[in-house]
Amino acid sequence: MEQFLRQLQTIPEAAELIRRVEEGGCPAAVSGLQPVQRACVGAAVAAACGRPAVFLCGDEREVQVLSADLETLTGRRPVTLLGREWQFRPGAVGSRDWERSRLAALYALAQGDAPVVVATADGLMARTLPPETLRSLAITLEVGGQAELGALAEQLLSAGYTRCEQVEGVGQFALRGGILDVFSPLMDQPVRCEFFDDEIDSMGAFDPGTQRRTRNVSSARILPAAEVLPHCAPGGLPGLADQLTALAEKLAKKQKTEAIVQTLREDAERLRSGAAPGAADRYLAAIYPTVTAGVHYLPPDAVVFLSESGRVDERVKNTVLQQKQDVEALLSAGVLAGEYAHLTLTAEELYAALEDFPVILEDSLPTSRHPLRPRGLLTMNAKQLSSYGGSLETAVTDLEHYRSSGSAVLVLCGGETRAKNLHRLLEEKGIPATLDLSGAAMPAAGEVRLSLGALSAGSEWPALKLAVLTEGQLTAPAMRKRQRVKKDSNRQKLQSYTDLSPGDLVVHEHHGVGRFVGIQRLPVDGVEKDYIKIDYAGGDCLYVPATQLDLVSKYIGGGEDQERTRLNKLGGTEWAKQKTKAKKAAKDLAKGLIALYAQRQKQPGFAFSPDSTWQREFEESFDFTETDDQLRCIAEIKADMEKPRPMDRLLCGDVGYGKTEVALRAVMKCILDGKQAAILVPTTVLAQQHYATAVSRFRNFPVKIEVLSRFTPAKEQKRILEAAAGGRVDLLIGTHKLLQKNMVFKDLGLLVIDEEQRFGVTHKERLKEMSRQVDVLTLSATPIPRTLNMALSGLRDMSTLEEPPRDRQPVQTYVLEHDWAILEDAMRRELARGGQIYYLHNRVESIDLTASRIQKMLGPEVRIVVGHGKMSEHELSSVMQAMVDGEADILVCTTIIETGIDISNVNTLIIEDADKMGLAQLHQIRGRIGRSSRRAYAYLTYRRGKVLQETAAKRLAAIREYVEFGSGFKIAMRDLEIRGAGNLLGPEQSGYLMSVGYDMYLKLLEEAVLEEKGEEKKVETECSADLTINANIPERYVPAPEQRMDLYRRIAAIRTNDDASDLLDEMLDRYGEAPKSVLALLDVALLRAAAAKAGVCDITQKGSMLRFTLAVFRPEALVAVCGLSKYKFRLTLSAGETPMLTLKLKPGEDTLEAALALVEDLKLASEPAGQA
Repeated sequence: MEQFLRQLQTIPEAAELIRRVEEGGCPAAVSGLQPVQRACVGAAVAAACGRPAVFLCGDEREVQVLSADLETLTGRRPVTLLGREWQFRPGAVGSRDWERSRLAALYALAQGDAPVVVATADGLMARTLPPETLRSLAITLEVGGQAELGALAEQLLSAGYTRCEQVEGVGQFALRGGILDVFSPLMDQPVRCEFFDDEIDSMGAFDPGTQRRTRNVSSARILPAAEVLPHCAPGGLPGLADQLTALAEKLAKKQKTEAIVQTLREDAERLRSGAAPGAADRYLAAIYPTVTAGVHYLPPDAVVFLSESGRVDERVKNTVLQQKQDVEALLSAGVLAGEYAHLTLTAEELYAALEDFPVILEDSLPTSRHPLRPRGLLTMNAKQLSSYGGSLETAVTDLEHYRSSGSAVLVLCGGETRAKNLHRLLEEKGIPATLDLSGAAMPAAGEVRLSLGALSAGSEWPALKLAVLTEGQLTAPAMRKRQRVKKDSNRQKLQSYTDLSPGDLVVHEHHGVGRFVGIQRLPVDGVEKDYIKIDYAGGDCLYVPATQLDLVSKYIGGGEDQERTRLNKLGGTEWAKQKTKAKKAAKDLAKGLIALYAQRQKQPGFAFSPDSTWQREFEESFDFTETDDQLRCIAEIKADMEKPRPMDRLLCGDVGYGKTEVALRAVMKCILDGKQAAILVPTTVLAQQHYATAVSRFRNFPVKIEVLSRFTPAKEQKRILEAAAGGRVDLLIGTHKLLQKNMVFKDLGLLVIDEEQRFGVTHKERLKEMSRQVDVLTLSATPIPRTLNMALSGLRDMSTLEEPPRDRQPVQTYVLEHDWAILEDAMRRELARGGQIYYLHNRVESIDLTASRIQKMLGPEVRIVVGHGKMSEHELSSVMQAMVDGEADILVCTTIIETGIDISNVNTLIIEDADKMGLAQLHQIRGRIGRSSRRAYAYLTYRRGKVLQETAAKRLAAIREYVEFGSGFKIAMRDLEIRGAGNLLGPEQSGYLMSVGYDMYLKLLEEAVLEEKGEEKKVETECSADLTINANIPERYVPAPEQRMDLYRRIAAIRTNDDASDLLDEMLDRYGEAPKSVLALLDVALLRAAAAKAGVCDITQKGSMLRFTLAVFRPEALVAVCGLSKYKFRLTLSAGETPMLTLKLKPGEDTLEAALALVEDLKLASEPAGQA
């Protein structure tokens, strides 16, 4: 695009601007520029002067579009600096994503690494830390560098990091021995440094999910984790404390200052004891006495462009006003001191700071109101053309027109295939065009040139006789696309050693459900060993050696009501009964599935043909970049459709993860082969929504789409039914009206079912009839666990979408006490920007009361509707429709919105009693907002002053941690998955799943499936070993009890040498050199595995005697082993109910080696016998 910018520089007005920038004569105002031309002219002027360009916008949406255009024009990714979220309320915890993206931007600016900057006005006005402080706080670690661990930890703490046991989220660090893990705002993965003394020995990035290293790195840059850092105050924390105390003394002499004086004194006390006060933003002015804002970070030689200066000025005034209102509220609440209330620049200060730069005001219309007095007014003659969005016909007629008038035409296409398609199409229409994919030259007069690129719109430059056409922004670029390292889902691994904490329910394979008490170290025969203590019903307790932890798993039942699960009795028959019942249920399930599967395999279906050019064109006209997951799922579905047997596939993915797009591509494939497709949805509102999506996606293709729901009038219904029977409808979207008896399709090829679990039994029967020979794709929003997927492998095909779409923006989340004043402010703010709100109140009986309270608070002009599960479907859908159409502002509702619909205009969510909900539910509900380019807010509130029960307090702590660092997500996913498993298996199976716990149920199900398929499951004997050797994980090696438990579990589950070395690698990586006792643990695990193979089920040691209990009695083998000379007089066989071998150890002989040798001999001796 360099030539294009060079050509723009020759326009007289542009040349004049360049002269003004170079020789003085700014601010200059240029009118006649539409958004895309502002980017073009700005980039051209800055390139000509060789200066960095700074663009100021009025809102974040504009920042996105402008950044994308500038990236195409300059080939460099612009630095985007947005406004920040302040945190003033000491009790509240907020999420930090926005602040962190600001820190990364400020750092790039401070380093002078920002040739193009796009910022919002408020991003430049918020006060922040001085650039030199930011530079001094950024730590660079490199391999071979020197650093003292203690000092480094201090540095991280003062840079706003939190120390924890295990790093899961941004802003955390952990220290174990000589290993430092840290997760800084810039990184996509945390980094682990190993120190040898005080030199960095090695560094690597690791995956927070598995805690395993993923790649080695040679250096890492660590930025501060927050903008306001109390440690950086003059004189550090004590200095800040003295400042606050002095101010408190001063204020105490005045009237009405009790609240603030008390706040200041309390915070000063905290600081003196070395703790930073919550909501440090309140003291920004005390911590950084010199006023520094975003505007002071701009490159000194930059050219500043105000994009639509009127809107920028409006944003400036709004920011000042908003800040003033916030400050007043905080002053009256006694949270903020008046002396420190200057937190953003005033409009005058901002414009004064901008006067140091050459400023160009770019406007679309001439105006007399400029925020800065221009010294020159210019008008440019340029037209903005709309983008073609994939309809090539219109493009062709325009091209004809330009060619005949002798203009040069540059056409920008979104991708190579599209450029070639267009080229071919133009040739058919007889328009000569040059295909220039590398962008080598600009078109000559009367020439049409096709090149690559994407601008938000086309434009015509009459002065150059040049038209630039674009296919429109086909790929809406994300705010910042950090290519996530796509990792294999490690959900099978995580399954459930996840964090056992005391008080949790566990399942022991032989004894049933008990309560985990903790790890205890007991001395046995002069050797210390770790045991796990489990309490059972009736006061019994069981000690399980840590080496046999693989028999214990965490009890995971259906979601939230863990409190009511009964403990089993030790030694009773009750557990065995529960297990048998569950096993029978699993068997029935497997039988049913296998019968269904066999039937489907027998039936001939229709094999669709491979993709055609139309299909490709349809896929390319998608407005967003597909995620890797989406591409994978689409490929799997197409492969299924191309096979001659009917497809039956389940597609799981959270709402908003792009399931609809995947389904529509399958629909397109079906329609291209001349068959009909149907989409079945549970509610009327969803039908309307899918219809709207489908219409807009198929708009450039001759596809006939109809919708059948309660809103369709009778006459229409009749017409649609007839059209479907006559084959005049390609795609029919409908509610269960599609299942009526009189519904006939001429040739149905694909049935898509959305949210299957919400249809009743009768509907499902009818569905089965309909879908006998048809390809079926079922969509589900609750994720289904991978593990369940594995257990059912081959019976049900599943595809999962696990990664969120690229341009989802983080939701700014707060956890706070329920306070009507704060919530009123939040609601007014959302309404003021024309948005809508969800207010979640989870009790039906008092929901109307809450709604009327909100109505009273906000005034009569606010439109409030109420929705809950006790309403009829009719009422509910009209309420939802009102929200979709924007006829209501606030929906006060119960949790029904979690399976809800997408309304991108709802961007504030308030939840009452968040401590009563699980993380999974909160996560899913929070996913309902933040669907547009606007910033979204979620307020999770809990009741004031209520003494929380222990479980609720625990939950709240988990929610806080999740909000602040994004950790704990795995647990949330697991809860969600258990729900998904329940949905998939149906209510009856869920009962059994609850009685034995999820892991146990899965084991049974897997066995049942294998049995039904006729593959015998090998009966593996389990061997337990109790030897008097030092085998444990010392606390100095792994201090955190949860992590110790986890390692014990995983060591106990080792079966092969590979497993052992893999785990050893991981321990080396995470904790450093493993001590002897840990290596012994691994050996014991390997011994158990080998013994089990040799038919030994138990090895115990009493003094110098080793006793081997045999599960499989092979007389020949035993005779052969006993006859070996090395065992003469040492090995005795006692036959009986359970045959045993007893081995007498030689003095000083290694127990493990002796045991292992004997086991190997047994194995060897039994092999040939086994074959004979």
